[in-house]
Amino acid sequence: MKSSQVRAAVDAAVSIASEFGLRADDSVVLQNSNRLLLRLTPCDLVARIVTVEHQAKAEFEVEVALQLAAIGSSVVALEPRVEPSVYVRDGFAINLWTYVAQVQNPGPSSARYANALTQLHAGLRTLKVTAPHFTDRVAEAQALVGNPSITPALADADRELLQNTLLNMRTSIASRCAREQLLHGEPHPGNVLNSANGLLFLDFETCCRGPIEFDIAHMPVEVSAHYPGVDPALLDECRILVLAMVAAWRWDRNDQYPQGHQMGQELLSQIRATLA
Repeated sequence: MKSSQVRAAVDAAVSIASEFGLRADDSVVLQNSNRLLLRLTPCDLVARIVTVEHQAKAEFEVEVALQLAAIGSSVVALEPRVEPSVYVRDGFAINLWTYVAQVQNPGPSSARYANALTQLHAGLRTLKVTAPHFTDRVAEAQALVGNPSITPALADADRELLQNTLLNMRTSIASRCAREQLLHGEPHPGNVLNSANGLLFLDFETCCRGPIEFDIAHMPVEVSAHYPGVDPALLDECRILVLAMVAAWRWDRNDQYPQGHQMGQELLSQIRATLA
């Protein structure tokens, strides 16, 4: 979120918390990228804030999280002291979650991480929600790369690399006709909390349908080795696809990810090394 928007976003979140009788005398920014995550104290909850044009994604995230919590899946819970909903205030869409303290040591083992994702996938298979296909998300990345006015800093050679990689991997993965299900969409370590009660997943606005290998491709290589029934060739292609998708997002002129272009360059180097 742009720095010029942060103060107004904080004020909106504090206002909503106060309406429910929750004291929010202070706020700490936990993350600021394309969305803002705040820890409000002393009520001790987390506000996830996006601009109102992304309200539909926030509502979808709440719907998925509620259904997963209802069946006992290991997810970060919505704040129980307020109605589980998306609150619109001053141009922002805000939902409120419980604050979960992270356990730093010991960190989760690779087997534990893989087991947690296996169980999450089992829960996701039972959900009745309408979600996009993973290829829809690939198409969004392709649209970014194909429009220099949106990705003006992307060099011509890098643009060609991403265009070809996104197209070739998307086509090859689709041709495999692998079994598909509802996925988290981005179960990378940044979306997994190591809590005192085990690993908890968050950030379900990226849920989509596709092969499990698409989700597993977001995990460290050593973790994926512990996930049962993986197609190694399909996983390799999904890893390349994910690298290209994330690289495309980092070159979006509206991307707010810290040091986004630097990360984009690193991802381009990884793609070239993998394809060599």
